[in-house]
Amino acid sequence: MERVKVFCDSTCDLSQSIYEKYDIGIVPLHVLIDDDEYLDTVDISGRELLDLSENKSTLPKSSAVTVTEYIEKFKPYVDRGYKIVHINISSKFSSCYQNCCLAAQELEGVYPVDSYNLSTGSGHLAVAAAEMALDGELSAKEIADKLNEMKKRLDVSFVINRLDNLRKGGRCSALAALGANLLNLKPCIEVHDGAMGVGRKFRGNMDKVIPQYIAAKLKDRSDVQLDRIFVTHSPMDKKLVEMAVNEVKKYQQFKEILVTSAGATVCTHCGKGTIGVLFFTK
Repeated sequence: MERVKVFCDSTCDLSQSIYEKYDIGIVPLHVLIDDDEYLDTVDISGRELLDLSENKSTLPKSSAVTVTEYIEKFKPYVDRGYKIVHINISSKFSSCYQNCCLAAQELEGVYPVDSYNLSTGSGHLAVAAAEMALDGELSAKEIADKLNEMKKRLDVSFVINRLDNLRKGGRCSALAALGANLLNLKPCIEVHDGAMGVGRKFRGNMDKVIPQYIAAKLKDRSDVQLDRIFVTHSPMDKKLVEMAVNEVKKYQQFKEILVTSAGATVCTHCGKGTIGVLFFTK
C-alpha cells in the first residue's frame, strides 16, 4: 500500500480543524501590503489583512509559491517514501500550478492537480484526496486522476458585497464598481472551466440577498451531491453566516455543512462581506 501525503495551496480556505482532521499539509502563498510581506494563513488571516489595508488606496498583492518552496515542503515526505498529491489554485488565477509541476520534475512521486478552482472549491478536492489517501486503496496517481474527473462536478459561486477590491485589483472597471455600489447590486461570481465570470446580480443589502442567492443555487435541484457543502465567507456579521447556513438547510439535506473563513489571498480580491456556497453535483 502506497503512503500518500496530501498538500494544498493556502487558497483552499479550509479551517485549521479540517487540516488537522485530514492531515492535509498547507503551502502558503505570499501577500504583500506596501513593503511588508506575509505568508497566507501562517503570518496573517483574511480579517487581519483587510484590517491592515482598509484605508490604503492600493490593493495588497499576492504572489505564487515558488518552485523552491514546493520542493522544500515535499522533499521531507518524499525522502521518507511518501507519494505526494498536491491541489493547486486554478492555473488561470496563479502560476502556482506551473511552479508545482516544475517542482514535481525534481522529485519522484509528486502529482500536482490543477483544481480549476479557488477557495473551498479547491478545498473540496483536498478533503476528497485526503479521504482517499486514508482509505489506502488508491495510489497517488489514481487519486490525482480521480480528482481531475471530480473537479468537473464542482459548483462554486460567491456573492460579492462590494466591488472595491475587484476594482483596485483590475478585475472590474471603476465605472462598473461605482454603478454596482450606487445601485446596491451584489453580483454572483461563478467559477467555470477554471475562470471567474459574473452570473446573476442581486439587489439589496446582504440580509435580503443571501436568501435569494442560496435559493437560486439550491432550491428544487435534484443533481446536488449531498455529502458535504462549504459555506465560505470573508469577514462579515456572524448573523449573516448563520442565516446562510439556515437557508442551505431549507433546500437540501447535506450530511455535513462546513463553515470556513477566506484566507488572506482570497480576501485580497473579494474584500469584506463576501459569502459563497460550494458543493459537488452528481
